[in-house]
Amino acid sequence: MLRIHCTPQDLLNVTVADHPAPLLELSLAFAALQRHDVPPEQGRWWRRSLRGLPRAARPLFQLVSPQGAGPLFLDPPSEGFEEGLESVLATPRARVRAELQRVCATGLPATPWLRSLADLDRSAWHELELAVRAGHRHVIRRDWARLASGFRAETAWRSRVIAQQGLQAAITSLAPGTRWRGTTLEADLPRDVEITLQGQGIVLLPTFFWTHHLLAAPQPDGRVLLVYPAVTPLSLHPLGPADDPLVTLLGSTRAHILGLLVHRRTTTDLARQLTMSISTASTQTKALRYAGLVHSRREGKAVWHCCTPLGLDLLVHAHRPAS
Repeated sequence: MLRIHCTPQDLLNVTVADHPAPLLELSLAFAALQRHDVPPEQGRWWRRSLRGLPRAARPLFQLVSPQGAGPLFLDPPSEGFEEGLESVLATPRARVRAELQRVCATGLPATPWLRSLADLDRSAWHELELAVRAGHRHVIRRDWARLASGFRAETAWRSRVIAQQGLQAAITSLAPGTRWRGTTLEADLPRDVEITLQGQGIVLLPTFFWTHHLLAAPQPDGRVLLVYPAVTPLSLHPLGPADDPLVTLLGSTRAHILGLLVHRRTTTDLARQLTMSISTASTQTKALRYAGLVHSRREGKAVWHCCTPLGLDLLVHAHRPAS
């Protein structure tokens, strides 16, 4: 269970990140590569990344767990890769040791290489630099332009939800099981994490390789990064620029489904119209439902879906001619 205890001032200081974080995406990509419950739409990326993964990048598997837990010094929220790597390599010794002790206490094996990192062994840190560079080159760099485009669409969308529906709706729709109890934010997590804020606020940061539960990363300035899976994972974003802004935000399949759900349809109707399995259609409507774009209701053996007012509003604005 994740619990973030907020003050009223923290709720006034909730912001949306203004740029993606390459090293955070790298860490979460390596967490996702260790899992076998990847969503179907991410399977191709998962197989491709593992198949050609350079040997030099593999030490990163020792630093990040399949649950997304890793030392905070490994993934600073920097705008550029080189800037972020420089920050990693300049981490003070005390913070390195404290972070490695913390993640090992959560179940990450304390390997000899991690102990060498904690002792600031020059050879171990050189190996870390090579691993970060090789992992970034193989897993992140080739998709960065597409990820940046998806990030802009996602954060514009999330900001719109905050403006139209309020902070409660914007945060509880970040991931299934996210809820408020007074001023405490709770979310389902495979381990217990308790964070108490002192007024500096929360930054919402979408990720495109991680598709599971929320992650919270306290920052040196007192804020907490609340890292959440983007509405549309990277694999569903178009390879090139899209004429339809909905495709940029949601991916072509989900954008098509949202358009169809201007009128009520069952999961079976959608599967038949889109030539996909019923389970795939159900997965897609589930994602749209979590984003607040679709309402679903069971009637007998059928599940009916239709656009919510927010979904209809998105369709109208996305297809309105530019002035």
